Amino acid sequence: MAILNFVLRRLFHALPLLICVIVFNFFLIHLAPGDPIQALVGEFPAPEAYIAEMRKVFGLDQPIYIQLLLYIKNILAGDLGFSFYYRQPVLSVILDRVPATLQLMVPALLFSATIGILLGVLSARKPYSLADNTISVFSLFGYCVPAFWLGQMLMAAFAIELGWLPSQGMKTVGADLEGASLIVDRAAHLVLPFAALAIRHLAVNARMMRSSMLEVAYEDFVTVARAKGLNEKAVIARHMVPNALMPVVTIIGVDVGFLFTGSVLVETVFGWPGIGRLMYESIVKRDYPVLMGNFLITTALVVVVNLIVDLIYVWLECLGVNSAGSFAKLARRKSAFI
Repeated sequence: MAILNFVLRRLFHALPLLICVIVFNFFLIHLAPGDPIQALVGEFPAPEAYIAEMRKVFGLDQPIYIQLLLYIKNILAGDLGFSFYYRQPVLSVILDRVPATLQLMVPALLFSATIGILLGVLSARKPYSLADNTISVFSLFGYCVPAFWLGQMLMAAFAIELGWLPSQGMKTVGADLEGASLIVDRAAHLVLPFAALAIRHLAVNARMMRSSMLEVAYEDFVTVARAKGLNEKAVIARHMVPNALMPVVTIIGVDVGFLFTGSVLVETVFGWPGIGRLMYESIVKRDYPVLMGNFLITTALVVVVNLIVDLIYVWLECLGVNSAGSFAKLARRKSAFI
């Protein structure tokens, strides 16, 4: 019951945030330079009557505050609007691109979280050793390199120079593949954008886990565990890791938003037909409804993911309480549901 109240309270707090995002994005996009009707018509000369009719069809002839009120009303009814360019409902346009983005983001998130945590633990076991220094150099490189630049370098090396991997799209165009051949082809197209997107977040998770592990290594409960005669692997697995994971889980939750931002650049570089590429195309084509729908769905996704992260954080604190026996942590865990 306490967990349900916690979830409901967090969702209630998220509502003002979503409303602010809707209003802010609406005015930000409408104040941007460019005319969506002119972008839709193109360079071909069109009669003024036709342009005026198009503005009326898409509701752009109304004052901006009326457009905002109508937009909020439509959102409450589950309608994200109608795309200027694709001539389809915005929700349909976005949902068509979601599977491609999930195929890229989910493996990148899971890989960067799992391998980053393992590298952080390995690095913290023997500080300033060869393994620690090697992992630290790799983490620093991964953190500093922009995803879009890394993507271009990977494409130049492995697709253009060596010819080992494809550089564009999700599959080989014109190839009639089925079964295992289709899976191998999709995997080959996934490798380069996956690497460009995952490396930075892997580096951040590894550095955070190392720092957190070194911090808890000197806590009293770790000293007591060693004094009881537990071997080092048991001390790390049962006592240090559950407590060190807490800040890392928070970073992983934040990574979801950054992964989506990175996917806009990575999908554009590799021609990956996901939500990030759709956002780029919508900016170029001045497709306001698709842009606003993208921003709204992304914000809602980040809110939901951070709620899940909070629940995982509480669960890890329960593990930390059990391993450390800390009454202060137990009090913090209970206060989280007040």
